[in-house]
Order: sequence, then structure tokens, then C-alpha cells
Amino acid sequence: MTKLEKGPQGRRRGRGARERILGASQQLFRAQGINRTGMDQLCEVAQVSKRTAYQHFAGKDDLVAAYLRRFDPDVMAGVFDRTDLTPRERLLAAFEVPASGPEELTPLCPYIAASVEIHDPLHPASQYAREYKLAVAARLTATAREAGAADPEQLGEQLALLLDGASARTRVLNAESYPTAAAIAAVLIDNALPAAAPDRTAGTAQAGQAETAGA
Repeated sequence: MTKLEKGPQGRRRGRGARERILGASQQLFRAQGINRTGMDQLCEVAQVSKRTAYQHFAGKDDLVAAYLRRFDPDVMAGVFDRTDLTPRERLLAAFEVPASGPEELTPLCPYIAASVEIHDPLHPASQYAREYKLAVAARLTATAREAGAADPEQLGEQLALLLDGASARTRVLNAESYPTAAAIAAVLIDNALPAAAPDRTAGTAQAGQAETAGA
């Protein structure tokens, strides 16, 4: 017999129902879109009743926002929190996206997809998507500043725009655009970073050799 746990307002629900609902939303929203997915279908795939679903989520709007938070709650921590990479390498690592299989349709960034489907800027999902994109740009800016960029805000925004463009183009063409985006990013990053200071020791040695030769 399935073990039960207390739910909101003292109701009872099957253990794991929330995770099954979120798992179903991730599967269906990405495969067929948010607007084409109804709560009836979500509940069927998650194997829960609508009553149980509404115990966990106030409505579909609440579920969509929770679905987005599930993707990357720490804002690309696997890239920006790495201690084995230099700041420049972390900026480039943001473009290292796993390639899709040859028969798979490349999924669009879920935050962009949600913003395209949901036209209400006050919708919880629209607000979260906006906050997330701003957070990504902020982390890129902070890393650019750590790398020594002359204008880290500009570089952070340029890289954020490049990431989103690569995501959209990859989805439209169903072909990987991130390697090209990474090459462009490398040029932007290197142009934004200060040139390496000349080696004064080497310069002094060369001057000394020239004087000796002149003598």
C-alpha cells in the first residue's frame, strides 16, 4: 500500500505526487508547448487526480513558474561556480551546451519558450523568465569583471545576447549553433580584456644586446 503524507490544509496525497507533476510538466511543456498542454493531460501523465494537483499548485500558472525554477535554480552554478577554471574559461564554458542526438529536435531554452507563449508580462512565468535572464547577465558581468574586462557590463550583456541567439538559432535550424557562438564569444572576450603588459625584463635584455652589438 502506498505510504501517504500530510498535504496542504491537512489533506493527504500519495508520496512523490509533486515530483511526478513537475516531471510531467517538463516532458509535455517542452515537447508540445505550454498552451497546448492542459491540466487533464498533465494529471494523466503524472498519474494523479486534479484534486491532488491543485493541492500542490494553485493553478496552471503556478505550475508553469515552478517548472521553470526546476531547470536551473542556481543560475548555471555548474559553470560560474567552478574553481578549476579561470574567469575567461568560465565565460567560454557558458557556451558548452551538450549536443542533441541526430534524430532529436533541439529544445528551445525553456525561459525563451515560456516568454514567447505567454504574452502577459505580469504572469508568474514571465516574471521568473525575466528575472532569470537578468541573473544570467549579472553572473556573466561579474565574471567579466573578475577577468579584468574594461567594461564588464557591456561584455556581460553581449555574451547574454549571444547565448540567447545561439539557443534560438539552434532550435529553428535544428543544428548546433553554440560552437560558432563560442568562437564569437572568444573574440568579444579577448577584445574586452586588457592586453598583456610587455615583458620589461625581456625588453631590457634586448636593449642591452643592441647596445653591445652597436659597440
